[in-house]
Parts: sequence; structure tokens; C-alpha cells
Amino acid sequence: MAASSRGGNSAAALLRRQSSICASCRSSQFRPYSASAEAAVQAEAHHLKPTKSQPHPPVTVSRKAEYRIKSSIILSRAPLLTRPLTPFENAFFFYQKRLNERLVLPFRHTLFFKKDTAADLDWRIKYRERGEIAAKELGRYYAQGRNAWNDELLVGSTLGSEERIRDILLKDAENRVTEDGEEAKPDEIVPVERPMDRITEADKKNDVRRLDRKLDQTLYLIVKGSDGKWQFPTEVMPTTEALHETAARALASAAGVNMNTWIVGRAPVAHLVVQHEFNEDSSIKRRGEKIFFMKGRIMAGQVDLKGNKMGLEDFNWLTKGELKEKLPFEYFRSVRNTMADR
Repeated sequence: MAASSRGGNSAAALLRRQSSICASCRSSQFRPYSASAEAAVQAEAHHLKPTKSQPHPPVTVSRKAEYRIKSSIILSRAPLLTRPLTPFENAFFFYQKRLNERLVLPFRHTLFFKKDTAADLDWRIKYRERGEIAAKELGRYYAQGRNAWNDELLVGSTLGSEERIRDILLKDAENRVTEDGEEAKPDEIVPVERPMDRITEADKKNDVRRLDRKLDQTLYLIVKGSDGKWQFPTEVMPTTEALHETAARALASAAGVNMNTWIVGRAPVAHLVVQHEFNEDSSIKRRGEKIFFMKGRIMAGQVDLKGNKMGLEDFNWLTKGELKEKLPFEYFRSVRNTMADR
């Protein structure tokens, strides 16, 4: 007998052993179980919990209320400075400069400065003060000498510190030659203006409302509502608007129009679902929300809460680490992956 014939006979024998039942009996037999299972699934979907008065809460029309759709904007100010170098990075870059000094040909200043000119005299004065070393910030290191191999910094050395290198470069930028072409006296040397410090006045005062703080990190705008809660500027989205349009309107309503900003794209970068809250009688206590977060950038301007239509009381420009301490846990967790570490 063929294998297909044996398989067909076995299947027919199994079918003959099953008890026959009509469609109406089958439907009535399993209907209670299906109904209870469907009610349980719907109750679980709406986060309904049984109570003493209602062991099995009914699924009413009020419990199927739709979520309120909101659009929020994560407005950020990009870093204005690079981060400070670590001691290891300072030592590594300093070593690279000394190694480069060893490998290149000796510096010939006659290719860059015409002989007996003011620029040539200025260079020779500074060259003599450096111990006849062409490099400005490498210290007493002779790249062509017999100790040129000793080009690494010792532990604890300050030769590669940013403060020292900055002071050396500022001193080297001073003009050491007068208008008459002669070497300037110490009282005739005009000091070069120092660059601004990385630590601003806002950092010293910890003024979280100013944008000129934490210049090497990204700042994010949050606002404080009349209920005392901190959040990003948020508005309810009507059916006539898109998410990015509602986000722009929320920013204008919350922070005013005295800012030059732009929305980065038209797709949200994160979202948060706030579930419905119900009363004991199955009525809606608080509608759930679905908040979609858009990304924005500020180029100029500042927040102005005067006359805002949302009743906001305060605003802050905070880093990612500061937001973690200020925002609710679930709220921050929903947006943390969209933020830069610095």
C-alpha cells in the first residue's frame, strides 16, 4: 500500500472516533467562556481592577474613551565649546607635538620672515627667550639633541596643561618690536587680551534661566505650570494641525516669540502614554494622554513668560543630568534616549 493511502486511512479513522456535534450546540456551549474571556481582555486593556462592590467591572462606553493627543517640543541649545581634555589626553597630545618636532626637518625662519624686518626681529627675540627652540609650547625640548628620545611627560607634570599653554601662546602673541623697528622695553609691550573663561558668571551663580551656562553641554528648556509640575512646552493637538505645527504653537504660547528657533523634522523622536484614570462607578476620572515629542533648536533669543496663555510660572535651561533630577521618572525615561550625553 502506498504511503499516501496509509496516511489517508489513518486520518479517516481519527475523524470517525470524534463525537459529532451540531453548530448551534457548539456555539451555545462555548459562548459563556468566550464572553468572559473577551470581557477580561477588555478590562485588562483598560487597566480595570475588581472591587468588593464589583468583582467583575463591566466594560462600558465611558471606559472606551479616546486618548487626548498632545504635541511637545524638546527645545535645546547646542554646546558652544568643546569639553575640557582629561589629563591623559593632555599628555597624549603634548607627546604627539614633541614626536612631530623630532620627525620634521628643522624650522628655517628665513623662509617666512624677510631678513632685517620688524617681523624677523620679533621672531629672533622670542626665539632667543625660548632657548633657541622653534616650538612655542614644548618647553626646553631639543628635538635634534641627544636627549630627544625623552619626549614623554612625567606623571604630575604641568607642561601639557591648558592654562600653561594658553599663557605661553598669549605671551608669544605680544609684539616685541616698536614702530621704529627696535626692541620694545617691558613698559612698552602691550599685553594681548585674554580669551573669556569657560566658567561664566551664570555658572558661578548657578542661574538656570540663562543660556550662557554649561557652554560645553547641551541645554534643554522646561517650563513650570500652575500645578507645580515641570515639563516641556506642550499643547493639545487639534485635528486641523500636524504634530510639528502644534509643537511650534506650544512653544510660542509658552515661551513667547522673541526666539529664533526651528523644528528638526516633522516626525516625533519619542512618545509617552499616560493611562486613563477611573472612578469606582466606572466613569472616567481623568482621560489618558499620548504625548509625542518633537525636537527643536534655538539659535538666538530668550524665553519670555510675560502674558503667556498657559499660566506658566517659571522656566529653566538644564542639562540632561539636571533634567533627571527635575522631571518625573516616567516622563524623563521616555525622552532620555533622544538627548545627547553632553
